[in-house]
Amino acid sequence: MISLIVPCYNEENNVIPMYDLIIKTFKNYKEDIEILFVNDGSKDKTIDNLRKIVKETKYDVKVIDFSRNFGKESAIYAGLTNAKGDYVALIDGDLQQDPKYVLEAVEFLKENEDYDCVTYYQEKRKENIITSFLKKSFYRVINIVSDTNFINDASDFRIMKRNVVDAVLDLKEHNRFSKGIFSWVGFHVKALPYEVKERNSGTTKWSLIKLFKYAFGGIISFTVSPLTIAIRLGIILFVISFIYFIFLMVGLCNNIPINSDSVIILLILFLSGLNMFSVGIIGEYVGRNYIESKNRPIYIAREVLRSKSK
Repeated sequence: MISLIVPCYNEENNVIPMYDLIIKTFKNYKEDIEILFVNDGSKDKTIDNLRKIVKETKYDVKVIDFSRNFGKESAIYAGLTNAKGDYVALIDGDLQQDPKYVLEAVEFLKENEDYDCVTYYQEKRKENIITSFLKKSFYRVINIVSDTNFINDASDFRIMKRNVVDAVLDLKEHNRFSKGIFSWVGFHVKALPYEVKERNSGTTKWSLIKLFKYAFGGIISFTVSPLTIAIRLGIILFVISFIYFIFLMVGLCNNIPINSDSVIILLILFLSGLNMFSVGIIGEYVGRNYIESKNRPIYIAREVLRSKSK
């Protein structure tokens, strides 16, 4: 069985066309398929259209309706938790990712038993130059500071064998960063290119600010390198301070006048800002540890719908 997980947030005009495309793609597929829609607290009529699908379909369709918006990471976790297939696919609900690639990946995994997962990346990105540059920069940075190896430009669009899914579900952390989790669990992964399509309807939910927060959260989740920044900067400041002290001594010996008030104010502002920055980084780690210690559920389902055929 193949399970297709489709996270949805405000996709009222996309979920039915996405369902139709999946059914059309797998129409002649001999094995069973399972479609899991995860409604991540949509504020439009997404859940109404999902109810319509469940009511009318002849296939195995399940809908997990969140009590509020918990984020895509929680939606992915909910889908993986409920998926029953031997092969599990993550695919967006905006029709930018064609289900035909899922079939391609499953066939590849069946023919190449040494591989456990297929992840897709955009060979030709269609974002603007700034977004594309920032995404590439993120992978460069995180591969430098993290011990976990990240595949460049790898998306959440991937197909996994059951052993990979079980390993991912063993990680119960609340602050989830799926790209990092998929990389951390390891296994043999094949990266394949795919051509992204235009959105069927609506606009992207990922602004530059959200992408930055997502990237920052990923770095915090998979490396403690930022914690060492304060130590390194402290050493650098000590060296600079020592050199500056020598400079002042030489100036005094040569009767060069120095405006001490300006120097003191500048040093206070610089060191105060540096101290606040360092404390802020430590605060991020402490805050995340605090949230993890609460052991709250990763998501709450308002209701779970299942087609009558199953």
